[in-house]
Amino acid sequence: MNFIRTNIPDVIICEPVVHGDHRGYFVETFRADKLEEFLGFKINFCQDNESKSSKGVLRGLHYQLPPHAQTKLVRVISGSVLDIAVDIRRDSPTFGQHVAVELSSDNKKQLLVPRGFAHGFVVLEDDTTFAYKVDNYYSPECDRGIAFDDKDLDINWKLNHSELKLSEKDTKQPKLFSIEDENEIFKFGVDYYV
Repeated sequence: MNFIRTNIPDVIICEPVVHGDHRGYFVETFRADKLEEFLGFKINFCQDNESKSSKGVLRGLHYQLPPHAQTKLVRVISGSVLDIAVDIRRDSPTFGQHVAVELSSDNKKQLLVPRGFAHGFVVLEDDTTFAYKVDNYYSPECDRGIAFDDKDLDINWKLNHSELKLSEKDTKQPKLFSIEDENEIFKFGVDYYV
């Protein structure tokens, strides 16, 4: 497996090696030892999640506050998405910046989104199945979000606004720079992977 640091170095693209022939393919989608060797510390994933969506569904931008913050390892099983990770660590040199990576069943790329980042994705084709591992359980009381269309984030979602399908919750999220409560955002300099 190859690991590539993005323009925000804490967000990592994971590219598995695909072994294919006339019968199909085989791929290791996760190796804790390889990932931990690259990172230099352990990650303890405890929950797997999966969703199936039609084209235009946008989920995000979501995160959980400490002590239930989550690192996510996300991938697409079928179809394709544009996956987004936004740095929400106050005082980070990349605060408010984002990484955008197309994940698909064809390219088999995965994205490691550490704690301290809001995460979301938009579905680019029908019948897309999205799966991810997290290192902390879902906590409704710590569940938070940021507006997907926050102009300060300057995210190009690749689809027209009229094509997007959102939950009611995701149409009412606050803008990142409007969050003033220090307890509602992450502080830079804390290791949020573990």
